Amino acid sequence: METYRILIKPLVTEKSNLGPQDQQYTFVVDKRASKHEIKRAVEERFKVTVVSVNTANFYGKVKGRGYRSKGKRPDWKKAYVKLAKGDTIAELYEDLG
Repeated sequence: METYRILIKPLVTEKSNLGPQDQQYTFVVDKRASKHEIKRAVEERFKVTVVSVNTANFYGKVKGRGYRSKGKRPDWKKAYVKLAKGDTIAELYEDLG
């Protein structure tokens, strides 16, 4: 899989904002991506050294509108990426102000 398709977007929430203190960043990644592919993609894109990658799969909820129409939110995958001591990804927080 191409490295530019693996990382979909950074996940910026209140809890994930505490991660950069410990060199840990959170990304929404392609569901089919393995930990090795995620590690390679982060290292190539941000020029950092990745120590570990943890992943979590989330299944979309079934939502309804009334009793007839049902829909399903998409499934997605989250990756927690821990960087080596001294490495940071400043690009993720530049536009947040």
